[in-house]
Amino acid sequence: MNNNINIGHPTSKDHHSKKLNIYFTAGIPKLNDTIEILKIIQKSGADYVEIGMPYSDPVADGPVIQKAHEVALKNGMTIAGLLGQLKSVKNEMDIPIILMGYINPVLRFGFEEFCKECNDSGVSGLIIPDLPPVEFEKNYRKILEENNLNFIFLVTPETSDKRIKYLDSLSSGFLYAVSSSSTTGNNTKEINNEEYLDRLSKLGLKNPVMIGFGIKNKADFESVTEKAAGGIIGTAFVNILMNNEDWAKPAEDFIRSIQN
Repeated sequence: MNNNINIGHPTSKDHHSKKLNIYFTAGIPKLNDTIEILKIIQKSGADYVEIGMPYSDPVADGPVIQKAHEVALKNGMTIAGLLGQLKSVKNEMDIPIILMGYINPVLRFGFEEFCKECNDSGVSGLIIPDLPPVEFEKNYRKILEENNLNFIFLVTPETSDKRIKYLDSLSSGFLYAVSSSSTTGNNTKEINNEEYLDRLSKLGLKNPVMIGFGIKNKADFESVTEKAAGGIIGTAFVNILMNNEDWAKPAEDFIRSIQN
């Protein structure tokens, strides 16, 4: 079990050193597939795994991942169920696990209890896009630190330099740089927004930057990681899980194709 998100700032343009984070929604295609998917992601050479906690109104996500949330909820996936699955396999996982979700179901679960359970289940960090940073600082930061959990904020091309530095100061592990203002999975021409990536690289940020939203293949991954520590792939991977009855081999082949 590896609870440490240690990405490090990129020191060269060696793409083999760029970190790959694979996202999928817990509870798809079937309720109990999560563990097998986790093991495939680890075996295939990804550096991190980001697991979506299903929610009925995933506003930051595009139609593919929205559909995945819907399927997962119909399958009966819950936060408690996911944490139980993770706990059962935590001693077999060597790559950090990050949970991505929305604040309402976490508050219903109980924030402090949720963080304790995450720590017990081998989770390394959280991404909660709709948790305001002021609330994070005031009410939640200490709880996360007490439970050895990183917290990762998102920035976009429209985020001001001042706010980027503020969110970077609150984040640990890495800073999640959304490649455009769209939702996940959109076909955006901003995937290689050089001005944006240049701006991020020149801000002297505390955390390494991981780029997400819209990365579909090796070419996209190499393009966005020219000036970032790594990339996050979600929609393209979720599509494989959702659209292939025998998804295990295509999922493994896809991950291997990104960095090989």
